[in-house]
Amino acid sequence: MQPLSENPTGVSPVKPGHIGLIAGGGQFPALFACKASKAGYRVITAGFRSETDPGLVNHVHLFKWFYLGQVRKLVKYFKENNVTEAVMLGSINKANIFKDIRPDLKALSFIAKTAWTHDDSVLTSFADLMENEGITMRSSTFLLPKLISPKGCWTQRQPDKADKKDMAQGWHLAKEIGRLDIGQCLVLSNGTVLAVEAIDGTDATIERGGRLAMGNGAVVIKLSKPSQDLRFDLPATGAATIEAMHRAGATVLALEAGRSLSFDREEMIRLADRYNICIVGVDPGQMRPGQP
Repeated sequence: MQPLSENPTGVSPVKPGHIGLIAGGGQFPALFACKASKAGYRVITAGFRSETDPGLVNHVHLFKWFYLGQVRKLVKYFKENNVTEAVMLGSINKANIFKDIRPDLKALSFIAKTAWTHDDSVLTSFADLMENEGITMRSSTFLLPKLISPKGCWTQRQPDKADKKDMAQGWHLAKEIGRLDIGQCLVLSNGTVLAVEAIDGTDATIERGGRLAMGNGAVVIKLSKPSQDLRFDLPATGAATIEAMHRAGATVLALEAGRSLSFDREEMIRLADRYNICIVGVDPGQMRPGQP
């Protein structure tokens, strides 16, 4: 796969106009909305109850609340506001999918036609559905390329020989887990896998792994999936990730350079240096099986 770029989908840049924002949780939607507004876009936003920060309404031109599953209503909302391009970004608490969803007939039809229920296939199928309705889904980073994680060691602490060995082993294991579309994060120590990300998310995975490491340090690997659709659901970390690692006693964070997002990068580095944590943006092309 090619490294992530500002325009991984090949869609030609458009002149600023209306752009739809399908907003999950976290800071990404607000960052995008502010950047898009400054670039001249009118940001037409769909927020999800129990997911989206209510404060996002202060950064967009138009905002409307939805429940997960209200696909027909979402399409109608965008069409009524002349939206032909949209982005989908921010987190969705997967546990809420089972308790806070109200699928309409279009959503039920979409679900029935989706052969797989894994994250990537569902998101890609949803993007296809939107494009069939005349709404092109764009890369979440096309206005914010600086969020893409750079390669190299970012911190004062460098990975030692044991760290590099765990990083190499963890990298290939994490890719296999991603191939099965289970999660994007893995924690290991001295060659032993301590935790694998599931529905509980990255911070909970780090906490579980840290408990089992019992103060002996741990390496956290966060990677994109081999079949990752680069338009959305990229693995993301931020200052909260470093705080979670500190609480868990984890000492190394390995990210996939060019194919992951890092928020609050300066704060991440400041905290990592304070807690003696190493952060490395790994070039995928430099990872070979059995070679730390």
